[in-house]
Amino acid sequence: MKINILLLFAFLLVSSFSIKTDDTKSKMNAANKIEKKSEQLRHVVLFKFKEGTTPADIQKVEAAFIALPTKIAEIKDFEWGLNNSPEGLDKGFTHCFFLTFDSEEGRAVYLPHPAHKAFGEVLSPHLEDVLVLDYWTK
Repeated sequence: MKINILLLFAFLLVSSFSIKTDDTKSKMNAANKIEKKSEQLRHVVLFKFKEGTTPADIQKVEAAFIALPTKIAEIKDFEWGLNNSPEGLDKGFTHCFFLTFDSEEGRAVYLPHPAHKAFGEVLSPHLEDVLVLDYWTK
């Protein structure tokens, strides 16, 4: 009888491990699959500031750009950050702003929008160089 109980316990233990392993494999496979999203238009903007631009002036530029999604409804998503690449290939560009639009029409509203133009007025006295790249997600 004790042997039967031990065999039953061993079976349950092994079965439990197999179920957890299969469940873990399913979760890992799901996590590794790339979810296909609808195509979106990305607008990437990189800034290089003039030498001598003060941190306060840079903060004004950041705040003005960060405010744009609240003023322009066509901006569907927005993120930004500072360069921290260790490769040394930034060519002096320090800031990256990443905007998402649903369509080229949305971008066409954004570009001449009065809020975007006003942002340009805040930015232009401090801007050494800018790089803009737009692409459709694949």
